[in-house]
Amino acid sequence: MELFTSEGCSSCPPVDIWVQKLDAAQPVPGAELIVLSEHVDYWNHDGWKDPYSSAQMTERQQGYISRLGLSEAYTPQIILDGDVVLQPSQPQQIRQSFAQLAAAHMLPMQIESSILDPGDPDFLAGQVVVGAAGQRHGGDVYLAVALDKTVTDVLAGENDGKTLTNVAVVKELVKIGKMEKGKDFQQSFRVKLWNGVDPRNLRLVAFVQESGEGKVLGATMTREIAAHSTTDAATERSAK
Repeated sequence: MELFTSEGCSSCPPVDIWVQKLDAAQPVPGAELIVLSEHVDYWNHDGWKDPYSSAQMTERQQGYISRLGLSEAYTPQIILDGDVVLQPSQPQQIRQSFAQLAAAHMLPMQIESSILDPGDPDFLAGQVVVGAAGQRHGGDVYLAVALDKTVTDVLAGENDGKTLTNVAVVKELVKIGKMEKGKDFQQSFRVKLWNGVDPRNLRLVAFVQESGEGKVLGATMTREIAAHSTTDAATERSAK
């Protein structure tokens, strides 16, 4: 579940909270619901610069708009499995979409040995493994490095005076390789972290997606990063 959102958008906070609740409740029997909050930058002109926004997320959303034949990009907007636009105001559509996609075949994936580099703790290393036997489509393999939770005191713009919380806020999204049709995939990664990040407040999400913001074929998530305890959750707080 990809949520395109912005701290500069007054209609986003209720949906941000809804996604947080889904993330915590895991309401789909027999399936793991993996969420990503992707902050776009086109609200930054309206008095508040979202500290988690990026042009990359705006470009990613535009890719979905083009491929899915949608009329325009907006926030909050939710894309499920790269293929379905989810409407939070339509509970029947949500139930049907969850049930259909939970029953669909997804590629088995794992993030293995995620660890801070002992020689340089500014880098996070690990390996992504995908079992693709029998898969009739290839795809791009991505790794998202996300803040598990953020809290921001907004000081201007449409949400002036509000304290906003988000989960799974994407800070880095990198393509680590390409999975060939019907072939298993195994690839190491090494990603540079940003200044001041607390490794206890990270989650890693890996996913396979058909090229061009296509259908998501498999996904996995972990909060386990070796060499640091994950028993006490951290939170990034900002007021910029």
